[in-house]
Amino acid sequence: MITQDKSASFTQFYTWHNYRCAYEVFKPINSTSQSIPLLLIHPVGVGLSRQFWQRFCREWYQQGNSNQIYNPDLLGCGESDKPHVACTPGDWAEQLRHFVQTVVQKPVIVVVQGALFAVAIELVKKEPNLIAGLVIATPPAWPLIQKEAPEWQKKGVWNLLNSPLGHLFYRYARREKFLRNFSIKQLFESANSVDAEWLNTLRTGAEDIASRYAVFSFLAGFWLKDYSSAVVCIKQPALVVVGENVSSISQEGKELTADEWLADYLTALPQASVKKAPGRNVLPYESTTEFVSAISPFINEISSD
Repeated sequence: MITQDKSASFTQFYTWHNYRCAYEVFKPINSTSQSIPLLLIHPVGVGLSRQFWQRFCREWYQQGNSNQIYNPDLLGCGESDKPHVACTPGDWAEQLRHFVQTVVQKPVIVVVQGALFAVAIELVKKEPNLIAGLVIATPPAWPLIQKEAPEWQKKGVWNLLNSPLGHLFYRYARREKFLRNFSIKQLFESANSVDAEWLNTLRTGAEDIASRYAVFSFLAGFWLKDYSSAVVCIKQPALVVVGENVSSISQEGKELTADEWLADYLTALPQASVKKAPGRNVLPYESTTEFVSAISPFINEISSD
């Protein structure tokens, strides 16, 4: 059985740059474990927030793990403030650095989903001593990690989205039919996995129209920066997990198999471990049990060192 920490049985808040930012803390009942806590970084997209990790948190403790879990909402998402600004991976990494320094106050193991790996990279660069390890679920295909989108292009896309046209697009994109079709086409291996819980979570998360600014920041490609040299410099233990049927939403990496996807990361991070798990692109949600089973030994090994 799992419960939130008695002092965190509801959403908590902290302040960063005068923004109100939300988070939750989870731990198993009656736990006195001193294991390294986990810091979860949720993906950014229509309706996405820290709620993405709810299944993972439940399964983590059901499988007998004891690490405390910190699950924050990034700026612009969930219950955090949603300013009319373009957020970059560097911005979100600064938010998380402040969170780890002031709220967690100890080293963490980062668990990150998808293209938000860029935020984890920036966080490692900014605060390496507070990152004890990384679990990277379905990072972008290596050709995307190497891609450098020009600033004028990013700003141009942002300005286009940050217009009445973008406003209309977001209203269209948050409809259930669009969310279901996109999830089936791009994210999940099985259409049956695109269930009511997933769709209700996205629909609820997208109700606040101001949530579009974080999504537009992502769609504008501010995360498209050549991170290859920064990845090579990561010294922390790392585990890369991809779905057996992983696929790239972008043209880059479209033809890569799961084995090729992982081989690229092993070349860049020879000290890393790699694993495949059933599913496609959102393993912590679609294949929660298998994903937790895949990463638990790695996290327990770091925690016991």
